[in-house]
Formats: sequence, structure tokens, C-alpha cells
Amino acid sequence: MKWQLAAILCAILAVPAAAHAQAPQRPAAPPAAAPAPVAPTAASPATHVAVIDVGYIFKNHARFKAAMDRMKEEVMAAENTLKADRDRINGMMEQIKGFNPGTPEFKKLESEIAKAQGDFNVDAQLQKKEFMDREAKVYLSVYTEVEKAVEQFAREHRIAIVHRFDGDPVDNSDRNQILRGITKPIVYLEPGIDITPDVLKMLNTPAVATQPAAAQPRTR
Repeated sequence: MKWQLAAILCAILAVPAAAHAQAPQRPAAPPAAAPAPVAPTAASPATHVAVIDVGYIFKNHARFKAAMDRMKEEVMAAENTLKADRDRINGMMEQIKGFNPGTPEFKKLESEIAKAQGDFNVDAQLQKKEFMDREAKVYLSVYTEVEKAVEQFAREHRIAIVHRFDGDPVDNSDRNQILRGITKPIVYLEPGIDITPDVLKMLNTPAVATQPAAAQPRTR
């Protein structure tokens, strides 16, 4: 009897465990999908094309012209000084003709002439180099300014590339002009893509450099 009660008790105690083990499991809810990463919206690249006549810019750049005019005056003053030295040497060469070769007076004046000519040549070469170096620096300074103005204008108007071109008309009576005309890299362009007047306006009036300039007809 005790064995039967023990067996029944074991069976009763085992039922809940078995039922729990065989109960259907509720499927777990699938994990919520993570939101897709949002791609950054980058600005579309600029695609416009424009042209600029750099030669025209230099010819009409107010501060460049003023700098060149000042340098021209200095060059003329230096030339006048050299001319006075050259006239003095010429006078000495005329004077030596009045002395017999080999005499002390002739030898002394001959030495003075040689020294004066040497000093004249050195001074002339040094002044020429100085003016050429200064001229190059002015060109570089203005061209750097042109590059910055073109970059600013291009960014404001979404221009991807700016080509250089020569807008001067060709003189059909000049062979060199004709050859220059037929070797131009740009054969045709729409007048509206010439930004030369706009950039020139920015350069000559820095106060409006930050404002978009409307296209203007070019006048030569």
C-alpha cells in the first residue's frame, strides 16, 4: 500500500512538470527593425561653364593701370639719369680726341672713360633688372587677385570651370593677327557665358565684391 501511494504521489507531482514542459511556447516577437540610415544630402556639383578674357582684365584693371603708370614714370626718370651719364661719357670721348695717344693726359682721361662706361653699364643692367622684377610682382599680385575674384564669382553662380579666351577682334590685314585668330582654342561661345565684365567690376569696386553682379555687355 505504501508503495502504491508513493507511486501515485510521484505521478501527481510529475504531471505539472510534464504539462509545463509540453506547453506550447509563444513565439517571441521579431526584433523591431532598426531605422535605415539617412544618406546625407550633398549639394549637386556645379555644372556651368564660363569664359574670361584675362588680357582685357589687365588692360582695364584700375589699380594695375595706376601701378604701371607710376612705374613708367620711374623708368623715364631713370632713363633721363642714364642719358645724362651717357652724354657725360660722350663728352669725355670727344675731349680725349684733343690729346695725343700715350700722353699722361690721354691715359688719365682714357682710364676715366673706361671706369665711367663700366659704371654706366652696371647701373643700367641693375636698374633694368629691378624694374623687371617689380613689374613681375605687380603682374603676379593682380593675377592672384583675379583668380580669387573668379573663384568667388564661380562659387556664387555655380560655375564648374572657367576657360581663358581672347576676345580681341582679329585684324584681317595683319598676318600675325590672322594666325592668332585661327589658333584660338575656343571657336564659338555664347555671349552670356563671358564673365569678364562681372569680374572686372568686382576688381575695380571691391565694395561690391560680395554681391552677385549682373551680366553686362563688354565695350572695348
